[in-house]
Amino acid sequence: MIRLERPEDEAEISQVIEAAFGYRDVARFAEQIRASPAFIPELAFVAEEAGEIIGHTMLSWVELEGQDVKVLILTPMSVRPDRQRQGVGVALVEAALAAADELGESLVIVEGIPAYYPRFGFRSASALGLERPDPRTPDAAWMVYPLSGYDPALRGRVVYPSFFPPPPARA
Repeated sequence: MIRLERPEDEAEISQVIEAAFGYRDVARFAEQIRASPAFIPELAFVAEEAGEIIGHTMLSWVELEGQDVKVLILTPMSVRPDRQRQGVGVALVEAALAAADELGESLVIVEGIPAYYPRFGFRSASALGLERPDPRTPDAAWMVYPLSGYDPALRGRVVYPSFFPPPPARA
């Protein structure tokens, strides 16, 4: 079952994120989003099974440099390791995209696995004129999902809130 996250879910969500990523930093990052003005409670979801949270994702605001425009970013997205590759992540992403579209939003950005996100309709954000906030982010991982409210004139460099982590160092 996919539903909106609730305040009482926060500890269990953190456990799921930490288990999925293998370290605490991403769970801390989700907590920072939740505590920021970028957080959108109507766009934060959990996957629940038998009363346990097995997955989580959220959409939050990021800005376009020099513009009074906010767009959505999908991050983080996590599924408990024992429930990965069973459609839980797909259901979470689909729910988040549908809810954002229903709210009349323009697009959703993701820095994600190039082999995973195109199945939903994500495509190159650079090709649509949305520049990466950090050139270290691989262009193949920089994707966008245009929603019904998408305007092709929406272009520029995406700027993350200051607490967003930098891209991982490349070996």
